[in-house]
Amino acid sequence: MAEQNTHPPAYENPDANRPASTMPTEAQIEHVDHDPYAAWRHRGYSYFSAGWFIAAIGAQMQSVAVGWEVYHRAGHSTLALGLVGGLQAIPVMLLALPAGHLADKYSRKAIVMLTLVGIILCSSGMAVVSYLQQPLWMTFLLLFGSSTARALGRPSRQALLPQLLPLRDFANGITWNSSIFQIACMVGPALGGLVLMKSVPLAYLLDGICSLVFFIFCIGLKLQPRAAAGAAHSRGWQSLLGGLRFVWNTRIILATITLDLFAVLLGGAVYLLPSFATDILHVGEVGFGWLRAAPAVGALLMAVALAHLPPMKKAGRAMLLAVVGFGAATIVFGLSRSFWLSLAMLFLTGVFDNISVVVRHTLVQVLTPDEMRGRVSAVNNVFIGASNELGGLESGLTAAAFGTVPAVVAGGIGTIITVALCAWRWPQLRKFGSLRDAKPPQTAAVATASAQ
Repeated sequence: MAEQNTHPPAYENPDANRPASTMPTEAQIEHVDHDPYAAWRHRGYSYFSAGWFIAAIGAQMQSVAVGWEVYHRAGHSTLALGLVGGLQAIPVMLLALPAGHLADKYSRKAIVMLTLVGIILCSSGMAVVSYLQQPLWMTFLLLFGSSTARALGRPSRQALLPQLLPLRDFANGITWNSSIFQIACMVGPALGGLVLMKSVPLAYLLDGICSLVFFIFCIGLKLQPRAAAGAAHSRGWQSLLGGLRFVWNTRIILATITLDLFAVLLGGAVYLLPSFATDILHVGEVGFGWLRAAPAVGALLMAVALAHLPPMKKAGRAMLLAVVGFGAATIVFGLSRSFWLSLAMLFLTGVFDNISVVVRHTLVQVLTPDEMRGRVSAVNNVFIGASNELGGLESGLTAAAFGTVPAVVAGGIGTIITVALCAWRWPQLRKFGSLRDAKPPQTAAVATASAQ
C-alpha cells in the first residue's frame, strides 16, 4: 500500500516559486493538520459512539451492582468476588476467537445488534432474580449469559470502527473512543453507587435499558464498504487461527498486548474494591461508587489531553513508563488507609492506563488489514478482555489465601517486573516512535505472515 499524504490539500502541491520565507514549517503543517475533533465530524461514528457510551454506562452500573450484591450476600467473601471475575473470563477465553471469525465473515452490525438483545434479556433476568432474592447461583448463571453475549459481540463492535472512519482520522477516533469509555466508567459507577442506595435490581434494569438504546442507535448506521474477504474464510480452523498467526508475526502488536495482559492480570484491584470500601476504608455505597469511578476520571482527563496533543513521538517508551506508573500507584493504593489517598492512587492508575490503551488500540487496528481486523481484535480480547476478569479471579484467590492488602501490593510489584521483562524481550517496543508511523501492511506481506 502506498504511503498516504497526511497533510491537508493546501500543502499537497506547493508553488515551486513560492518564497522560502513564506513556506510553512514542519511544525506549522503539523499544527494545521491536527484536528482534535476529526472523528466527530463523521455522522456514523458520532451515532455509534453515542449509543455505545450509553450502553457502557449501563454495563458499569451492572458491574458495580454485581460486586456489591455478591460480596455482601456471600458474607464478605473475597473468594466470591473472584468467582465473579472467573465467570466473566470463561466466555472470553472460549468464544473470542470464534467471535472474531464471525466478525470477519458476517455482518458486524447484525452481530452487534443480536448480542445486544442477549444482554438486554440477561440484565432483565438479573433484576428479577435480585428483586425476588433468589439464590446467588441464578445471578451467576445470568451473569455468565450476559458475559457470553458481550464476548460474542465485542470483536464485531471493535472492528466496526474502520468502517465508520477513514484511516486518516482513525487514531483520533481511537483516542476519543477511549475517552467515551472512561467517561462511562466514571459516570456508571458513580450513578451505580447512588442507585445501590435505593435498589440493586434497579441497577440491573438500567443496564438493560441502556443496551436497548444502543440497539436503536445501531439501526440506522451506514457503513463504508469492507475489504473483500480472502479465500482464507473457507479454510475453517486455518482462517479461525489467522488472527493468532498475524499477531505472532507482528511482534510490535505481540509486545503491546503481552505487556497489557500481565499488567491488568497482576495489577488490577477493581474486583477487590467492595472489600476495601467495606472493611479497610469503611465507606458506604457512595464511597464505593467513587472508588470505582476514580480510575475513569484519571483516564478521561488523560484521553482528552492526548486528543488535543499531536501524536506521541516516542509511543513505545511512553507505554512502558505508563505501565510502570500504573504498578507503582497500585502498590501505594494497597498500602493506603486514607480514602482520599486511595482515591488519588486509583485516579493515577487511570491516567497511566489510558496512555497504554491508546498506544495498543491504535497499533492493533492500524497495523491490521481490514479483512483480518475481527480476528485480530478477538485475539486482543483474549489477551486483554479475559485478563481483566482473570485478574479478578487471581485477586480473589490471592486475597482469600494471603489477605486483601498483600494481594494488591504483590500485583503492583509484579506489574513493574513485567515491564522490565517486556522491554528486554522486545526492544522494538522501546524504540517505536510516533503513532503516525504506523501503517497497514501490504496485502502480500500479510498473506506471507499468515501462512507462516
